[in-house]
Amino acid sequence: MGEITLERMSDEYFDVLKELGNIGAGNATTALAQMMQCKVDMSVPQVKLLEFKELGELMGGEEMIMAGIYLGIEGDITGSIMFLLEKTAARHLVSKLMGMAPEGEDFSEMELSALKEVGNIITGAYLNSLSGLTNLVIYPSVPDLCVDMAGAILSVPAIEFGALGDKILLIQTQFFDEMVLDGYFILIPDLASYGRILSALGLD
Repeated sequence: MGEITLERMSDEYFDVLKELGNIGAGNATTALAQMMQCKVDMSVPQVKLLEFKELGELMGGEEMIMAGIYLGIEGDITGSIMFLLEKTAARHLVSKLMGMAPEGEDFSEMELSALKEVGNIITGAYLNSLSGLTNLVIYPSVPDLCVDMAGAILSVPAIEFGALGDKILLIQTQFFDEMVLDGYFILIPDLASYGRILSALGLD
């Protein structure tokens, strides 16, 4: 098999990634609804290959304050994943989860803990989908949470991703309850893992 780069991915593989986006977002919606004990709908996920510098712009600018949940992945594939949510949406989620209005501008320790759990469940839904599609064993690490400007949060995977080239896979999903929550899911397997994913899908 030749060297894998995101630019050389086949349409067939891209369709599988879209399917992953659909299943993962569906699972995440179900998990969110159970957590929040209310009805949650979602839009059809948008799967995009973007240059890293386009990511911040897509999220409303690199200065947009976001909550980012970052996990390492191990097992049959290695790399990392990230779920980002705009701060207002994150506050709404946490207040619904805790059954109380948010206090002040900053998150309390308890709110941060609840947000980390939300991120854990959402990223877990995507990883379970990937595992189900590929029959690969995937273990997530303990999640890391950061509330900061989009540009600062994205600098972590940007450094890690440098070896893979300029493009990154983004799955964007809108979740709806009383308000629209824009969620951004970024999958960053290392190069060898892309090969394993392709092989597992019979696309190499």
